[in-house]
Amino acid sequence: MFKKGFGFSFAGLALSLVVSLLPGLTSAGMAQQGSPGGKVVVAYVFPREGALQPGQIDPQRITRINYAFANIKDGRMVTGSDQAPQNFAYLASLRKENPSLTVLVSVGGWDWSGGFSDAALTEQSRQAFIESVVAFLKSYDLDGLDIDWEYPGNPGAGHKFRPEDGTNFTVLLKELRERFDRETAATGKRLYLTFAAGASNEYLQNTEMAKAQEFVDTINLMTYDLSEPASDRIANHHAPLYTNPQNPKKASADVSVKAFEAAGVPASKIVLGVPFYGHLWGEVGAENHGLFQPGKPVAGDWASYAALSGSYLSSGFVRYWDATSKAPYLYNAEKKIFVSYEDPESLAAKCDYILSNKLAGVMFWEYSGDPSGTLLKTIDKRFHPDGAIQP
Repeated sequence: MFKKGFGFSFAGLALSLVVSLLPGLTSAGMAQQGSPGGKVVVAYVFPREGALQPGQIDPQRITRINYAFANIKDGRMVTGSDQAPQNFAYLASLRKENPSLTVLVSVGGWDWSGGFSDAALTEQSRQAFIESVVAFLKSYDLDGLDIDWEYPGNPGAGHKFRPEDGTNFTVLLKELRERFDRETAATGKRLYLTFAAGASNEYLQNTEMAKAQEFVDTINLMTYDLSEPASDRIANHHAPLYTNPQNPKKASADVSVKAFEAAGVPASKIVLGVPFYGHLWGEVGAENHGLFQPGKPVAGDWASYAALSGSYLSSGFVRYWDATSKAPYLYNAEKKIFVSYEDPESLAAKCDYILSNKLAGVMFWEYSGDPSGTLLKTIDKRFHPDGAIQP
């Protein structure tokens, strides 16, 4: 995960002294160190243009916050909103309640990945970006960077891309790791480096996962949106744990995890992504309660877990369970609407999968989808059955 500059230099010597003085901060220890319970719990926090409020985030049940998003302008990382500085200050203050909590900034995302290809293109452009990152982290007292490039070698939402993006992405991670290590040598403060990865074979084909994983702490695998109403006209699970043979896309979290492992990513670096929201299909026939039936996009084809577990279940939607996929779904026979989502039962199954397959932990998008904390409490209880924080 952490790439060291092993050539002799004063920075390298200083890093050796830091490593020797900080217990457990060896090369392997820095890479594998996790939560007290052994698993990371990564919460993406996405306030958009809003300001986070006191009490909005429960810092006790998470180990890492990824604040979304910072942007890239003129090759440098910049804040994504006027509210970002006060939001960073609030999140940093949560360390008083949970000293092991780390706060990272996530740069890019679906809308703001347009600057990555240029930023990663040359040694000069990479250094300009990297120095802006280090200055940003210092300015806002942050613990590291999460790169959400959607996607190398692919236009994503219409962004600039190049065939060499995958190689340049690897070099960017390497140089970020080396720069972070020099900063650690100077300050004694560990800086985390992670990235969000698309859970598809196309993403793997356009990147160098076996090389890229060497330089990061963890990889946040986006094992959701595997089926979406806008592009998939079959009502389907969008985040199943396992693949149902009837699933026309043959996609699942398990398939993605195995593909990343086969591509050279250790299980201990894979953070399994879960959604705190659902997708809706309309005009879906009643056979199999809508599952794997033809459907169409509807207005408002997205809903938070809070809405699904509240107003939806009290207004004609019935919950069903796919035992093969380990995934729930809702169907409204009168309105002919099908909903794929995550709930406590499916999330508990994913946590068990993480434990049994020795993955690094869980990541969720995103915190505001479940203000009640029902899903987060499920994660906490599954990972820490004897020491879970009580409601």
